[in-house]
Amino acid sequence: MSSPSVPSLRLPLRPAPAPFTRRALAAGSPRALLLKPLASCQHQPSLLLQQPRRRHGPPPVAATVTSKPFLKDPKKYQEWDSVTAKFAGAANIPFLLLQLPQIVLNARNLLAGNKTALFAVPWLGMLTGLLGNLSLLSYFAKKRETEAVIVQTLGVISTYAVLVQLAMAESMPVPQFVATSVVVAAGLVLNFLNYFGWLPGTLWLLWEDFITVGGLAVLPQVMWSTFVPFIPNSVLPGIISGSLALAAVAMARMGKLSDAGAKFVGSLSGWTATLLFMWMPVAQMWTNYLNPSNIKGLSAFSMLLAMLGNGLMIPRAVFIRDLMWFTGSAWASVLQGWGNLACMYCFGSISREFFFATTSGLLLWLGFTLWRDTIAYGNSSPLTSLKELFFGK
Repeated sequence: MSSPSVPSLRLPLRPAPAPFTRRALAAGSPRALLLKPLASCQHQPSLLLQQPRRRHGPPPVAATVTSKPFLKDPKKYQEWDSVTAKFAGAANIPFLLLQLPQIVLNARNLLAGNKTALFAVPWLGMLTGLLGNLSLLSYFAKKRETEAVIVQTLGVISTYAVLVQLAMAESMPVPQFVATSVVVAAGLVLNFLNYFGWLPGTLWLLWEDFITVGGLAVLPQVMWSTFVPFIPNSVLPGIISGSLALAAVAMARMGKLSDAGAKFVGSLSGWTATLLFMWMPVAQMWTNYLNPSNIKGLSAFSMLLAMLGNGLMIPRAVFIRDLMWFTGSAWASVLQGWGNLACMYCFGSISREFFFATTSGLLLWLGFTLWRDTIAYGNSSPLTSLKELFFGK
């Protein structure tokens, strides 16, 4: 029996603004306090969500001495815009190939009546990945990154399919499965409606509050559980973090936080999901360190698919200057993909030729990404593109 798969990583400009404001509400009414958005009043109204998604045009240029110069070749900019979007859409292929073998294996075991085999798949880990996919789906739906929305949607569906199989095998408790099903259905419907501008703003704010509190409750708990039994097994990290997240969201809604504080709380859901996925390869490498024999159970092909899937999304993240997306994708490609391959090479599980071929391919891809981005923006060097990515223009 093959080793259980880990939820595939589908990772993420800086946190996107809230899709609407509440200027029309009475300033002193209780309803206005309850519905006050997390971000400041500078955010765009929800009517913008109804506009069709369009490709990024060349950046505007102000008539000042310190402004960014005109693009040397706007056509190359638009071509790279289109190509990076296609790269991000192509990431669906390795991600589907990464999850499908586990789904097929589970189906075979269920048909054969071997329900015990499905107990090797940790439903809590799958549920954690599912929550991360939902959070990132909301992040990209708000930013209207169509290709990334498709990637995250397929991630939610494929992970939920595994959870259905685990529930059929009685590996996942029924109450948790029912609650998960409600959250998945609500999340997909709300994100679909919000993407097309059909969702009332109040419902979207409530959904963002939910994924913010849920993500901040799960992340510290997962990090804590990684080092058990070296530390005591406890649910206190999740309870404490979730309580603090709930208090922060409530204060932001009641206007008790500064504009900067409200923006920070509004960005937590996306960054929490990113950090959650970033922690998964760390947990895997920690397990490899404690139990080197487990490395033989890892699939080099699965690690390669994880590296390819996340690597294909790096050019788009760099192009639109999305630090969150770039951080998650680059981290996953390097650690979850290449990092685990490095562990397998050190312990003799893969050949030298295979490891150095994948290493060379990853370095060439990263170099190609920065080189093409530099040409598209007309920058003097790749370092300028990196500076714009990390610190803004």
